[in-house]
Amino acid sequence: MEKTKVLFVSQEIAPYLPESQMSKIGRFLPQGIQEKGSEIRTFMPRYGCINERRNQLHEVIRLSGMNLIINDMDHPLIIKVASIQSARMQVYFIDNEDLFHRKHILCDNNDAYFKDNDERAIFFARGVLETVKKLRWAPDIVHCHGWITSMVPMYIKRAFKEDPLFSNSRVIYSLYDDYFDTVFDKKFKDKVHVDGVTSEDVEEVKKVVDYVSTTKLALQFSDGIIMASNNINANIKKHLATIDIPILDYLDEESYVESYSDFYDKILTGSCVETV
Repeated sequence: MEKTKVLFVSQEIAPYLPESQMSKIGRFLPQGIQEKGSEIRTFMPRYGCINERRNQLHEVIRLSGMNLIINDMDHPLIIKVASIQSARMQVYFIDNEDLFHRKHILCDNNDAYFKDNDERAIFFARGVLETVKKLRWAPDIVHCHGWITSMVPMYIKRAFKEDPLFSNSRVIYSLYDDYFDTVFDKKFKDKVHVDGVTSEDVEEVKKVVDYVSTTKLALQFSDGIIMASNNINANIKKHLATIDIPILDYLDEESYVESYSDFYDKILTGSCVETV
């Protein structure tokens, strides 16, 4: 029997970023799923606050070199990799000088969200999927963690749906307590456009582009949802009651790996029922 292949796309992973609920799940979930017999790949952005020397990041030349065009701007895609030796896992980093070399994650010194976080999310999502294509690795499950991954579900289900590597992939989106109140550029619907994405696909973001509308967009193209926090945005919670997608309720840190693994299996076999 072939191993299940799980692609983890994460906003934060410890020890590359400080410990938080999200970064700890980003660190320990892939290890736990790998130890249960699955094959994994793990991606995160290469934020400027990550010390490359201390964490032994190095560029993967064979994967780098592509340019992604967003809002009529050419952005070179650089891929780096590092290893968490104790977990026997590698982490791939999506890097770009203009978008990710600032010394903060999503906010500036004054805790204000960067105005180009929308373009950073688009670049990150496309960068991950183009890199997986270069790896010629077909994920059965794609598990997204954190708002910056919110474009991944749509791109898999639309832009990459004809690609044999992704045509059978199931997408799971984890919801966290990561709400912000920034409103993005109204041109987002044009920025996010690639072949395969239609005007109807981005209906959620035609009026207001913010945390709620982009998260709804992610959920629209997901096959399963995990409540990774006890404190989910109220508008998103309300929206969950209107959609017919399997949902796994919040679990404490002691038991989530086993439950997430079971949820993956149920999503793959189509035997999942809503658990909230």
